[in-house]
Amino acid sequence: MSLKSSDPKVAKLIEAEENRQQNVLEMIPSENITSAEVREALGSVFNDKYAEGKPHARYYGGNQIIDKIEDLAVERLLKIFKLSSTKWHANVQPYSGSPANIAVYSAFLKFGDKIMGMRLDQGGHITHGLPISLVGKAYNFISYGVDRQTEKLNYDEIADIAKKEKPKMIVCGYTAYSRIIDFKKFAEIARSVDAYLFADIAHIAGLIVGNVHPTCFPYADVVSSTTHKTLRGPRGGFIITRKEYAEQVDKAVFPGCQGGPHEHQIAAAAVCFGEAMDPDFRTYAKQIVKNAKALAKALQKLGLRIVSGGTDNHLMLVDLRSLNLTGKQAQLMLEEVGIVVNKNTIPYDHEKPFVGSGIRIGTPAVTTRGMKEKEMEKIAELIYDCLAKKESKEKIKKEVLALCKKFPLK
Repeated sequence: MSLKSSDPKVAKLIEAEENRQQNVLEMIPSENITSAEVREALGSVFNDKYAEGKPHARYYGGNQIIDKIEDLAVERLLKIFKLSSTKWHANVQPYSGSPANIAVYSAFLKFGDKIMGMRLDQGGHITHGLPISLVGKAYNFISYGVDRQTEKLNYDEIADIAKKEKPKMIVCGYTAYSRIIDFKKFAEIARSVDAYLFADIAHIAGLIVGNVHPTCFPYADVVSSTTHKTLRGPRGGFIITRKEYAEQVDKAVFPGCQGGPHEHQIAAAAVCFGEAMDPDFRTYAKQIVKNAKALAKALQKLGLRIVSGGTDNHLMLVDLRSLNLTGKQAQLMLEEVGIVVNKNTIPYDHEKPFVGSGIRIGTPAVTTRGMKEKEMEKIAELIYDCLAKKESKEKIKKEVLALCKKFPLK
């Protein structure tokens, strides 16, 4: 029996979401479009198996095949980052990015230890020290931000904070920072104060694999990431650490932070990592960055200010104060015409995070659809027409739909 006949309400909602995704421009940097093969693995019988513990050391029976799929995922993950299994260890069991980060802190630190992380309103993540989060309550976070003038990381200033505060861990890697991260400089700062360096590459993992962003290896002691976003896989997470920290990381994931791993998710991640081995993935990653640069440049030509003056990766922040709009207002206006972005604070913003003075725009999903620089220029015009010129919503929506039909989801 099909889902359509057994549960038509759920089937209709799935169909509605398929139609929505087909007919809008998904421009949120943390979203992407997986392959049919990834989704096939995600919906497989691996969903039905409990597998607490590590491969070949499970608490349940019947895991012979499960062990093989998890081993394969680990093998492929290390391979796409060009890492030796004799020096590095990977754990693919974290449910997503936030649980992975919690496990990292748990593996290396004690409650109350001092950590340096990026301020949320300047590009950091909730798990980088937001006071109302679990980690914000459990650890003593010291924040760093971007330079007020350049809106870029000031490594000398970060070094000064580290020397003064002497944290036990420094976190780098962000959710709303559009510039290259100098992992070598971060490593030098961390070593100078005898701190662990933790790289959260959830947003740029696919760009590192595609050789369009410098790698965090071998500079970081531990690395976390999601498997979605620029890696274009299922919603999941992983941790890669130096071999000497393998056991403490594994124990922090299970039983420290979670129970049985989601093996269907791990199977889908294995497919994703396999896809990332293809030379076409490198071409795709390069196009993501080309598209982001083209979009930022086109928006600037139309008079919109891009935070830090541009982008080196897959995303950008657009300052809306010149249009007398908040990020929340702009997000709603754009969604009405089929352009999906997210409201976001800009550095030194006076607005609250739920309102924000900017919007965060990214190019992974539209690049997956096959769009290139020419289409980015058109999207910039549509964004400007909606927010600045306030042209007819129906007219803009029609143009968005035409673009979506030209580059359909596969």
